Amino acid sequence: MDESIRPAQSSSPSSPVEVDPATSAAPPLRAHSTLGQAVQEFDDYMVAKGFSQNTIKAFRNDLKILRTFMDDTAVLREIQTEHLNDFLTWMQRERERPCSPKTLARRITTLKVFFGWLHEIGAIGTDPAAPIVQHSVRTPLPAILHDDEVRRLLQTAQDLLWDRQKPDARPYVLASLLLQTGMKKGECANLLIEDIDRSRPSAPEVHIRYADTRYAHKNRRLPLHPGFLPVLDQYLIQYRPRRFLFECTPRNLEYVLDDLGKRAQITRIQVGFEILRWTCAVRDYRNGMPEEQLRHKLGLSKVSWRETGDKIRRLAGRI
Repeated sequence: MDESIRPAQSSSPSSPVEVDPATSAAPPLRAHSTLGQAVQEFDDYMVAKGFSQNTIKAFRNDLKILRTFMDDTAVLREIQTEHLNDFLTWMQRERERPCSPKTLARRITTLKVFFGWLHEIGAIGTDPAAPIVQHSVRTPLPAILHDDEVRRLLQTAQDLLWDRQKPDARPYVLASLLLQTGMKKGECANLLIEDIDRSRPSAPEVHIRYADTRYAHKNRRLPLHPGFLPVLDQYLIQYRPRRFLFECTPRNLEYVLDDLGKRAQITRIQVGFEILRWTCAVRDYRNGMPEEQLRHKLGLSKVSWRETGDKIRRLAGRI
């Protein structure tokens, strides 16, 4: 955290004190700062770094409970590992609403991220959360398509593309785009036609953009196969979108994927955005994509990647 310099007070009581806005920020956190001050600074940090709303909400709630247990005025340098263990024991056994194993695991993660951040910025000399043992809780794995199902899905979409009676390029464009990029439903629905960068036909890209600066880390360019462009051109001729690549509701796009899955005789699961996002991620992992590159491709923060990365590794190991 940047050092702040407080303006000197004038020795003359009649002289007004001019405060430079650039130097009037809150003083940096130190070992003698309070828990309440640290939590507020961490909240600002999460927002500035673009943590997801779900992550921010969960961390805020966990730290609110910690502040209730320890008091806002607790001094950072006095918080030891034993105090955090007492806090975890209290939540498990003594609090009116004991937390589930999954919630406990997340709250341990909150402690590790929060105190790890304090240690990283130099506010505390040692991290009291580092010795705490994480309680791993394995949540159910998401469903993905098997390789033969991916082939059937794309073949079916291709059949629709070249149908003599009523050709339809949209199912192929949508399914291919999702299987290549693993983008989210909201990202897909907000794509503009101009977000497909075809300035280099041999190496086209799709640019995923977020207008909110809090999510700047999610902005990314993802490569597309050159063979995608001819199909895209056919789609643009058929549907003539004006601004957005898909000028329909996200729900309609879900219907397109569901119908395509049924036509491909994929009956064990319902094909949708999440299925194709996880399928893309697992295929990339199996093909040797480095985890940091895959995290960036999916637009995930390092905190979100912890659980997602574990699931991807487990899914890849099952195949």
